[in-house]
Formats: sequence, structure tokens, C-alpha cells
Amino acid sequence: MIIGNYKSNYNSDESFFGDWPNKLAFIFLCVFLVIIPFISSGYIIFLFTQVAVFIIAIVGLNILTGYTGLVSLGHGALVGVGAYSTAILQNQFNLDFYLNVPLSILITGLIGVFFGLPSLRIRGLYLTISTLAASFIIIFILRNWDSLTGGDSGLILEPIEIFGMKLISDNDKYYFIIPIAIISILFAQNLFRTRIGRAFIAIRDADLSAEIIGVNIVKFKLMAFALGAAYAGLAGSLWAYNFLAILPSQFELHLSILFLAALVVGGSAQTLGPIFGAFFVVIIPELLKWVMGFLTPLNPTIMEYTAPANSFIYGILIIGFMIFEPMGIASIWARFWNYVGRWPFSP
Repeated sequence: MIIGNYKSNYNSDESFFGDWPNKLAFIFLCVFLVIIPFISSGYIIFLFTQVAVFIIAIVGLNILTGYTGLVSLGHGALVGVGAYSTAILQNQFNLDFYLNVPLSILITGLIGVFFGLPSLRIRGLYLTISTLAASFIIIFILRNWDSLTGGDSGLILEPIEIFGMKLISDNDKYYFIIPIAIISILFAQNLFRTRIGRAFIAIRDADLSAEIIGVNIVKFKLMAFALGAAYAGLAGSLWAYNFLAILPSQFELHLSILFLAALVVGGSAQTLGPIFGAFFVVIIPELLKWVMGFLTPLNPTIMEYTAPANSFIYGILIIGFMIFEPMGIASIWARFWNYVGRWPFSP
């Protein structure tokens, strides 16, 4: 009976797709993503684009929380920093896409370092509360610095322009954002095969022991916050270009909780976790709307309960996953995929 898949050389061990099922699945996924706009409505394309933006943000949170063990409740606010930085650089300084997105990522990454400074002295619940406090400060600035952020009225953006072509339609934005999400996932996957990634994992598992064996705790904790924030900044930039309008209310505490819930349900510290989690938090509300719409003829007031039902279902599912499958949907998928990879010798 086969008991595992092993590698005979370093090149195969370090490859992104080590065996034929993974390679075949990736090719199939790419083909599927290419043909989606030809077989789906504009709204489905918009949802897939939104999922891609969420994936990028949750990958950043996975680096920070899943792999480094630093729980943050300010990730949604950092996405807001990325979105507002993009809009301000475009509106105030007339910078195009090629400059304002990298600058937005840099700005958000630097703010992420400030988020991480308390982690050098505190940990656990106290660190989580400090990130929550930092997110409140960011939202306060976004709401009250009217001359720069537009206050509660928010900001409007112009579409991305690449080689003289503006990306206005849902199809255009889909084909632009999806490849960026894929590259972001592959970068994060490769990160944890490097010394930096192994240091993150060592800090998560036992930071004092990691420090004893020579891991620079200060350096790598701040680096984790910077990387997580950089991903949030990229997600925020793409969020702004996808919606072309941003408001402070979009990036409040509820968004940070949504990202954290997605990570828990999808699977923390796993490459596929952010993907499953993003689909979960975007698609579940849409399915609920469909169910509520189907039941509306029976009770016209039922649509009023959509938002409470969303919260209730999220709560039940998160509790269920934490009790029965703490490693999330990605763990279920991994067991299934191992079965496929070992076929026909699967037990």
C-alpha cells in the first residue's frame, strides 16, 4: 500500500506542482478562469473579481496570522489604506497605475510596520487589541480628514489605463485582477520554502526557542507585518479600481472580522485556505440572497432578515469548523486530493 509521495531530488521537491494531479488541476483551473467570461453573466464575473481581491487580502492575513501566529484585527483598515492611497495619488498627484499601485503597497507596508511595533513587547490578546486600536485610528483619519480623503463622502477614481486602453468593463477588470491574484498566491507559497518563511513558522510555533537558535525575532515579526500589510495594500488598490468609488465604511471592523472568518473557515496556514475562505465569504451571502428572493413571494418582509441571517450563518459555520474541522475547508480538500493522487492505490 502506498503511504506517501516522496521526491528523489531537490528540484522536484521545490517545484510548485510536484505531481501530475497538481499540474493537471492548475492547467484545468487556468482554462476555466479564461472561459468564465464567455459562459457567465456580468454579475458572476464581478463576483469572481471580488473573490480575487479578497484572496489577495486574506493571503496577506495568512502570512501574518496563519504562518507567523500574530492575530490582527486591523487588516480591513490596511486594505482601506491601500485603496485610499491609490485614490489620493491618482486624484491629488495625477499618478498613473504603474506608479500609484507600487507606492500604495509601499505606504501600506510601512504603516504595517507601525502596526507591528507593539508585537515587540506584547503578544496574544494584547497584541490583537493593539491592532484593533490602530484600525480605529485609521478609520477615524479616513472619516475626518475631509480635504484629503473626502470624509464620509469618499473618493471617486478613474479606471485603470494600460497602453492607452481603459479597463472599464467587468471582463477587462476580471482579466486584469485574476492573474495578479494567482501570482500573489504563488509568491506566498514559495515564501515559506525560504529562510524568511521558515523563520515566520518558527516564531509562530515557539518564539522563545526560535530566538535561542538565532532567529531575529524583532526583524521577522516586523517583516511579517510589512508583508501582510503589503498584500492588504495591493488588495486595497485593486478594490479601488474595481469599484471606482471608496468609502470609509467599507473598511471598518466588520471587514477585518470577515477576513479573519474567511481564514478560519478556509484553512489557516495553508496555501489554499485563503482561496476557499474568500469564496466562502463572498458566495454565501449571494446564495442567501437567492434563497431569500425565492421565499419573498411567501413572505414579502423576509428580505429584512438577510443581514441578520448572514451573521447567524457565519457564526454557526465558524463554530462548526473550529469544533469539527479546525484546519478548515483546505484540510478537507487536502485529504480528498491525497486520495486522488494515490489512486489506484488509495485505501
